[in-house]
Amino acid sequence: MNFGKLKNISLRDIWKKEASNFTPWLEKNIDALSETLGMQLELRQREAGVGDFSLDLLAVDLGTNRTVIIENQLTQTDHDHLGKLITYASGFDASVIIWIAESYREEHRQALEWLNARTDSETEVFGVVIEVLQIDDSKPAYNFKLIVFPNEWRKTRKSSTSEVSPKMEAYQKFFQILIDELREDHKFTNARKGQAQSWYSFASGFSGITYGFSFAQGNRARVELYLGLNQTDKNKEIFDSLISEKTDIETNYGESLEWERLDTKQASRIAIYRDGAIEDSAENLKEIRDWSINNLLKFKKEFDTRLKNVIPKINNN
Repeated sequence: MNFGKLKNISLRDIWKKEASNFTPWLEKNIDALSETLGMQLELRQREAGVGDFSLDLLAVDLGTNRTVIIENQLTQTDHDHLGKLITYASGFDASVIIWIAESYREEHRQALEWLNARTDSETEVFGVVIEVLQIDDSKPAYNFKLIVFPNEWRKTRKSSTSEVSPKMEAYQKFFQILIDELREDHKFTNARKGQAQSWYSFASGFSGITYGFSFAQGNRARVELYLGLNQTDKNKEIFDSLISEKTDIETNYGESLEWERLDTKQASRIAIYRDGAIEDSAENLKEIRDWSINNLLKFKKEFDTRLKNVIPKINNN
């Protein structure tokens, strides 16, 4: 067996400049970072301003709706970027802090570990190394490596001092099983952590538009396509374009859907409902979970291509 020689390539050989080369690349490959972190990251803004400074990437974790800040550097970590990281976290009231670098100084790794140890259970700090590898003359390949990440045991222990209701615990258990099955069996999500909340959103591939499952009012369970762009008129245009294909969509889907334009609100949704509440029996909750997985997969299959056709037309108007 003849083995090739594995070597590291300097990041500067791949991306000459951080702001104009690496950050736009990371923006387009945010899903790869999401997979490493076990999140559903969706970009909100590049070069987001805080006073006289600019954060590289501002994002949101769709599953938890937490604000995420991402700061990059193509060199070893330094004090300047650590200071900026704290400034950005404060300025955006971020719950998730991600620092990506070529390598980590030991004192900076320790600083991030200290932050994870001292902050509350809602705050998570990640130190990530990006490396570029090559075997002989092959194409280079990138790899994200987690250097610092939250200690789940420590965070859980800290949060246990505050009382969590049985209902919140039931939500967390339900969604943990749900996202594990969606990730492992269907490759539907990168998410890894169920939350103590009544809903969970999943990326559609289009910023501001998500697939989701929730326990809605009136003891009903809901799977939905949620049109939540920041522009009301675009949400309504996308909705109107999709509802014009209602007959074809529902024929393909095999069931009637609820078309909720929500004229008094910014967002719109298309949904399907069934009876169900988190207080139901374990047997009923399993039925609800199976139903939600089936319909989330059907929603994605039915709407992904239609969104790809509709959204560029609306953006060009």
